[in-house]
Amino acid sequence: MAFTAKDVAALREKTGCGMMDCKKALTASEGDMEKALEFLREKGLAAAAKKSGRIAAEGIVYATVDQSKKAGVVIEVNSETDFVGKNAEFQAFVAKLAETVIDQNPADVDALTAMKPAGSDETVEEMLREKILTIGENIKIRRFARQEGNVATYIHGGGRIGVMVNFEAQNVDTSDEKFAEMAKDVCMQIAALNAAYIDRDAVSPEVIEKEREILIAQIKNDEKNAKKPENIIKKMVDGRIGKFYENNCLVDQAFVKDSAMTVGQYIDKVAKELGGVIKVKEMVRFEKGEGLQKREDNFADEVASMMK
Repeated sequence: MAFTAKDVAALREKTGCGMMDCKKALTASEGDMEKALEFLREKGLAAAAKKSGRIAAEGIVYATVDQSKKAGVVIEVNSETDFVGKNAEFQAFVAKLAETVIDQNPADVDALTAMKPAGSDETVEEMLREKILTIGENIKIRRFARQEGNVATYIHGGGRIGVMVNFEAQNVDTSDEKFAEMAKDVCMQIAALNAAYIDRDAVSPEVIEKEREILIAQIKNDEKNAKKPENIIKKMVDGRIGKFYENNCLVDQAFVKDSAMTVGQYIDKVAKELGGVIKVKEMVRFEKGEGLQKREDNFADEVASMMK
């Protein structure tokens, strides 16, 4: 029995499965809609698709470095509850995803899901479906970043925050313990204070101009300062712009472990001890669930209601 694109769309509407899965089901069942539904249920695809519509904003952020490949990755994989983020099977799956990103360098999440991890006959997409079915929650690979070079990573709070920093190092032995300690310290600084920029050069003129406009408006709306001369207001704004850099630029931030110096000064100090130059080239910070809608239901109440 032949089937059409409308049949594929209809089956997708009924099950929530992907177009290719629906097409395979209809092909296997020779166009019979009921048999195609049975096919998808037997494969577990329909059940997994139903879960895919549920909110997933928990899970973990994971970060790691493969020194042999001089590459690192930070990845966020979401689940519905924090319990799953602590699940060993789930964590092993996320680690396998990170390994695949390092090994195969996918362009994006869609490309990653089409890949087969080392030692597996299944694609990431197939492995993901299996995890959704066995764990019983919606699981989503949200994002990842990959860097090559002198990369360091740090995971905070059991996967709540993941940081990756790529350093430019000239005439420096990056295998030295001093370099490794410095790299970890910088990662921890980023985890703690969430710098928006590496340095002042990374801040666009538009951002600074907007900040100036806001600061001027704040000063003029303050009765104590509103009548001050323009040149005084300008000096006040310049001072607060300096504070903006100190708060938002990594190398200008006070170093958390020694507030007598900035992060930039700390990096330069270590570079001098190692006889070379070290610069932060790129940085990535993922925080679990940032920007995502959270579940509003109480999971403990849900479990209790199931036990009644």
